[in-house]
Amino acid sequence: MREWTPDSWHRRPAQQQPTYTDQVRLKEVLVRLAELPPLVTSWEVDRLKTQLAEAAVGQRFLLQGGCCAESFSQCRSDIITNKLKILLQMSLVLTFGLKRQIIRVGRFAGQYAKPRSADTETRDGVTLPTYRGELVNGLDFAPEVRRPDPERLLRGYEYSALTLNFIRSLVEGGFADLHHPEYWDLNFVAHSPRAKEYQAMVETISDSLRFMETLAGIQAEQISRVDFYTSHEGLHLAYEQANTRRVPHREGFFNLSTHMPWIGMRTADPGGAHVEYFRGISNPIGVKVGPGMTGEWLQDLLEILDPEKEPGRMTLIHRLGHDKVGEYLPNLIETVKESGHRVVWCCDPMHGNTETTASGLKTRRFENILSELEQSFDIHHAIGSYLGGVHFELSGDNVTECIGGARGLSEVDLERAYESHVDPRLNYEQSLEMALQVARKIATMNGRVV
Repeated sequence: MREWTPDSWHRRPAQQQPTYTDQVRLKEVLVRLAELPPLVTSWEVDRLKTQLAEAAVGQRFLLQGGCCAESFSQCRSDIITNKLKILLQMSLVLTFGLKRQIIRVGRFAGQYAKPRSADTETRDGVTLPTYRGELVNGLDFAPEVRRPDPERLLRGYEYSALTLNFIRSLVEGGFADLHHPEYWDLNFVAHSPRAKEYQAMVETISDSLRFMETLAGIQAEQISRVDFYTSHEGLHLAYEQANTRRVPHREGFFNLSTHMPWIGMRTADPGGAHVEYFRGISNPIGVKVGPGMTGEWLQDLLEILDPEKEPGRMTLIHRLGHDKVGEYLPNLIETVKESGHRVVWCCDPMHGNTETTASGLKTRRFENILSELEQSFDIHHAIGSYLGGVHFELSGDNVTECIGGARGLSEVDLERAYESHVDPRLNYEQSLEMALQVARKIATMNGRVV
């Protein structure tokens, strides 16, 4: 295989890349980006890789979640705090159910670019570039807004830095005593047929944490200080290249815009530019795996992206749909087992279960999301594999974008608080309920009663 450099992806066909009319300004912006301080550090990246290696062998569990596509306007303290809070609460619930340490990875501080099915969009006879996320252009259907703007790359970096700075301050400061039940918004539990079960689980978690405080000498602020990592789809290759650096006293190159970048299905061509770029960075990386991915395709990706079979290097995020997971997942698991690669298997039950309502809104049904998750746990268990993570698109606020859950949201409810510009997310209540359901599933599989 030819020598890798941060720009060797230019020699391969690149999908899902914007077309800039001002190439001079684009080059100036990329030079400036390469001069700015990194957003994350190499030792944080290596620490995450070590933890993922433990998840691959069943010692930890990955919780990855956040927005489908961040917007600059949502870089606000309340939105960031709510998102962090729900992920922390979900991780406590999962810790209870799995009896394992949870790796918390947010889809934020950089999730500003999105793949699209077409390069252009036409309305009333007018054709403009499609919306590709705030890193590239704006949502409003106007020529000056939809034109890809290099300045947005700098703004994306700046908003990522602001978000990361606030998250680190919150985590280090112990921003909420999440072990006390009065901080848990559990009003939705009253609407659930498992209300008593959920309430008992939360009370047990609270009792366990209080036990550690009183008898083990662990204080509340120590419990609140947890590792938190970031991730985003490494879609915009010029932006990713500008954030790729050598680090003193360490070998190789690191993408220091995020801890864990991932490759989407649309750009997972073994001969394409994205795979070429990703094969050379030292970060742990994810690959989305959909129904169209064959065993041969997956094996090629593993050989290119992880030739040394490095522990913690690869996370395979399968997104197959509740009606297809039983058909496709077993073969994919067997392919990886035969290859000898030790990967983290992570279930994304969101993307394969998207549908469109009669009014034209994209949504997902809670019961379908849960069904894919439960089937995935069962399939991995039956084959002797370990499902080491879950991947959700979620919000820490009570948006109404997904149907179902304990409150029984319907299509009529969606328009009340539908805020996503791209894909529908679980709201706060649905996210916490999903974590409770997963904890219950795992405990049941392990022969424990919750």
